[in-house]
Amino acid sequence: MPNADVKEVRNVAILSHGSAGKTSLADAILFTAGAVDVAGSVDGDSSVFMHEPEEIARKITITAAVGFADWNGVRINLIDTPGYINFLEETRGTLRAVDGAVLIISAISGVKAETEKIYKFACDYEIPRIAFVSKLDKERADFFRAVGDMEKYFCKNAIVMQLPLGLEDKFTGFVDLIKMKAVVFSDDGSGKFTEKDIPADLQQDAAVYRKKLVEAIAETDDSLLEKYLEKGDLPHEDIVRGLKHGTLAGGLLPVLCGSPVKSVGIQQLLDAMLLCLPSPVERAGIVQIKGTDPKTGAEIIRKPLATEPLAAEVFKTIIDPFAGKLSLVRVYSGTLKSDSAIYNSSRQIKEKVGSLFYLQGKKQVAAQTLGPGQIGAIAKMKDTLTGDTLCAENAPILLPFAKFADPVMSYAIEPKSRGDEDKVSTGVHKILDEDPTLRFVHDDQTHEMVLSGMGQVHIEVTIEKLKRKFGVDVKMKTPKVPYKETIRARARAQGKYKKQTGGHGQYGDAWLEIEPLPRGTGFEFVDRIVGGVIPRQYIPAVEKGVVEAMHEGFLAGYPLVDIRAIVVDGSYHTVDSSEMSFKIAASMGFKKALEAAKPVLLEPIMNVEVVSPDDTLGAVIGDLNSRRGKVQGVTPQANGQSIKALVPMAEMLSYAPTLNSLTSGRGMYTMEFSGYEDVPSHLSQKIMQEQVNKQGHHGQNHGKEK
Repeated sequence: MPNADVKEVRNVAILSHGSAGKTSLADAILFTAGAVDVAGSVDGDSSVFMHEPEEIARKITITAAVGFADWNGVRINLIDTPGYINFLEETRGTLRAVDGAVLIISAISGVKAETEKIYKFACDYEIPRIAFVSKLDKERADFFRAVGDMEKYFCKNAIVMQLPLGLEDKFTGFVDLIKMKAVVFSDDGSGKFTEKDIPADLQQDAAVYRKKLVEAIAETDDSLLEKYLEKGDLPHEDIVRGLKHGTLAGGLLPVLCGSPVKSVGIQQLLDAMLLCLPSPVERAGIVQIKGTDPKTGAEIIRKPLATEPLAAEVFKTIIDPFAGKLSLVRVYSGTLKSDSAIYNSSRQIKEKVGSLFYLQGKKQVAAQTLGPGQIGAIAKMKDTLTGDTLCAENAPILLPFAKFADPVMSYAIEPKSRGDEDKVSTGVHKILDEDPTLRFVHDDQTHEMVLSGMGQVHIEVTIEKLKRKFGVDVKMKTPKVPYKETIRARARAQGKYKKQTGGHGQYGDAWLEIEPLPRGTGFEFVDRIVGGVIPRQYIPAVEKGVVEAMHEGFLAGYPLVDIRAIVVDGSYHTVDSSEMSFKIAASMGFKKALEAAKPVLLEPIMNVEVVSPDDTLGAVIGDLNSRRGKVQGVTPQANGQSIKALVPMAEMLSYAPTLNSLTSGRGMYTMEFSGYEDVPSHLSQKIMQEQVNKQGHHGQNHGKEK
């Protein structure tokens, strides 16, 4: 049972790039704090936090996982987050639920592009953080390079609190720069340690780093600075107070070190989490709990108290085909009770709360209530999704949630077994509830099911989940580009349909004029019939015939757009004319006119924004130009340059891996549809030829641009 006092709670995310050791650290924290009897292991497939088959197979965190531990009377709710580039949006979403973060820096790989991005997320949410240099027991470990990387890439105020004793296989502990003692750990992985005097060869370094530490702490507070300048040092209690104040204010990044695998430094990290990271009460003092009134839009501020009305937010959804849906929730104010009715202000519906749980990885621990500051899960909420606010109906509030980035890569998917289309659609829509960074559309023009995500691995993992959870096997292929056709000139033609059979014949006669419209206008139909040469009742049939003929263009069979069709003349037969005959006549006349109206192929153009580091700007712009892109402007940003460009969709289908390679994974991009433009003639010949080859398309003029 967690401590009911909201001041004795810490909600902490563990952040870093992939393979830095986040999950190993999270497992080591649970074991050290006594929350589990056996230490979980990623390599041994026994991690508390990594339990999805797709994660175990790849040995990477794909989905954020929650666990909890009690340390010195404080409940610590831990969230282990993904660090791999394809899954960073999941990390961004879970940061809404926490008050503090532990940032892991690998002593082998240092800071990577993903570390920078995640650090920026934490800054955007104003989340206080501490750093932990991990993997000091591994080959090529370099503590000072890791610290240097932090200072270079994101934090000038990274302050070293511990210096390692030895490195690689000689790593045995660290020097505590606050107590000025050497902390040496037993080599049996028990986490037991003894405090000793600092070895002679480290005393000089320890003195230098101790001075830097105290100076940085003194600079966070005028009264401490005065005391430091007067005495040249600060007493222990002032250092501790200043350290907390500086970290909570966001100015300091305390740096600790250790090895989760050897259980070195984990207890000290737990102590630092309690000291330097805020409780929900302290966090609300830094960043207020703000929401809006769903009816009036007026700002509402809540306090993290049980006496306040309920305000909670669903930060993640887990879909299990057998156990149903689990909604992971952070309570900000008030108390969430099991078997109660609540209000979902995001969807303006009432919801029934059934069972409540604390989560220890995938293990569920029943709870009767979740108080302010707590993180837990609600089973089987009917209509609630990720990002929704849950509150008291008589005191509604709408809390803000993360806006996820748009997907960057799309694949068409089709079931391996014919007739499974509905099963694909049902399964994917359930996965979309779990992962709001995916998009799924059925393209009416290309007749493809298109799945879009944050990268190839993201889409592959989704397809594996689809098979495992919903029994549907699909194959991936590059989606077709939805080309269109239009005309450049005016043209006029007659469509005459005359058929004589035994009884009634068929007779329809319509003269049509067609002309181009401005790009993006669509289609217009104009009736200029005078004197009843075509009776009123047949005019809608003429329009219908033109609309149907526009589904398939003259050049390559793509839909036609931006055309005005005018019916100007015609004739009819009192007995043989019918709606059907005028529909066919109009279609014939339209197709004839089209041939003379200089048809042209159009392609979709995307509005693309690329953020590139300064040192790769030239290469990124050069690559966009080679993709027929038109750069619209370049503006400086905090972490590089933002390039805005218009680029044909056909050139962007495989852009993500290229950008990763050009920028060593530090570039990011978003794109959205802008409009249609003419395809250059040398390319349109190629596209038309491909269509002819694919379909043996209308032998006649397809493949010849007018």
